[in-house]
Amino acid sequence: MDATPLTRDRKILYAGAFLRALATGMIGVLIGIHLARSGFDAAAIGAVVTAGLSGAAAAALLVTLAGDRVGRRKSLTFLSLLGAAGGAAVAFASQPVLVGAAAFFGMLNGMGRDRGASMILDQAILPATAPPERRTAVFAWYNVVQDAGHAIGALAAGLPALFRAASFSEAVSLRAAVGAYALLLAVTALLYIFLTPEVEAAAPAARVHISPASRRIVVRVSALFALDSLGGGFLTSALLSYFFYSRFGVGEEGIGLLFFGARCLNAVSHLGAAWLAKRIGLVNTMVFTHIPSSLLLLTVPFAPNFHTAAVLFLLREGLVEMDVPTRQSYVMAVVRPEERTAASGITHLVRLTMWAVAPAFAGLLMRGTSMGAPLMIGAGMKIAYDVLLYRAFRNVRPPEEGAGAAQAAKAGPR
Repeated sequence: MDATPLTRDRKILYAGAFLRALATGMIGVLIGIHLARSGFDAAAIGAVVTAGLSGAAAAALLVTLAGDRVGRRKSLTFLSLLGAAGGAAVAFASQPVLVGAAAFFGMLNGMGRDRGASMILDQAILPATAPPERRTAVFAWYNVVQDAGHAIGALAAGLPALFRAASFSEAVSLRAAVGAYALLLAVTALLYIFLTPEVEAAAPAARVHISPASRRIVVRVSALFALDSLGGGFLTSALLSYFFYSRFGVGEEGIGLLFFGARCLNAVSHLGAAWLAKRIGLVNTMVFTHIPSSLLLLTVPFAPNFHTAAVLFLLREGLVEMDVPTRQSYVMAVVRPEERTAASGITHLVRLTMWAVAPAFAGLLMRGTSMGAPLMIGAGMKIAYDVLLYRAFRNVRPPEEGAGAAQAAKAGPR
């Protein structure tokens, strides 16, 4: 297969991921503040975030079942257009039911990180663009590009302040910023038109099929990802922004700067993860960087002021994303190439579903218990996930770590 089209496709996927992340990073910071200033309380904000993530989970299911048959390029384009339409509706709707519906159908991502259905297709395509020994590096750079977008998007969350300085009203300023989110997704849709036929599955199956050996791994790892994502659902950017806004009285400009710094640290950490994985392995990198990040998060609710909380949060962000490229690379390595869309889809569907469940409960906890309760619960769940992941998968190794894919699949988790 000619490498040139694949190299071009990889660049387009990187560019698309950057624009999606730019939009997601901005809306993750803005949506909680936008809704709060529109009269929504914490429970209602959590419900809207849940609706958006539920829509993302539904889209992930459709992509998993039919993405290869419909076509990866068409699916990526349609998902971006749908997201743009939903974002435009959220910008101007004010009734909770309408906002919730627009969030659902537009797959509004209050996580602040791009982890939607489009990413499933990206991950299915990327491994074929590089040899196995470069796979983790390809995923690392993919995540660097994403977090660069997340960082700039978080910084762009300060746009309402610029609009207000130009004498626009607060309502108009916030709607214009959310409208910019929709515009970014529309541009992303145009970009995908230039993908080549090389991105499509070689022989799309009539139905999703995973071999018994791979199925055992996917089922077990998905169960663990469910626990991790349930914890992550308590820690969406929308709710963290609302936490800093309500607890310390920080506006969108300050929170945007905080998340800009966080995403910059995320981006650097991805390259560190690829370097570390070559030396201690993918699973060890996932676990031994993730646990310290959760311990740091546990300290944030007890910070006496915003500056202390910000430092602790940024230290956490320097570690928390090191498991992302390693996790993506690991899952793609331990299944067959023709199973990658299904494996990526199933694991992401589980994650999105759990993300969708938690925010509504987190919002209720913030309103009825304490602002810091979701942070402590989410961190505790993530620590439990890391311990269980290490016990289950420390002996299941990808090909570049000395074991063949078939042998690893046959052995299964111990």
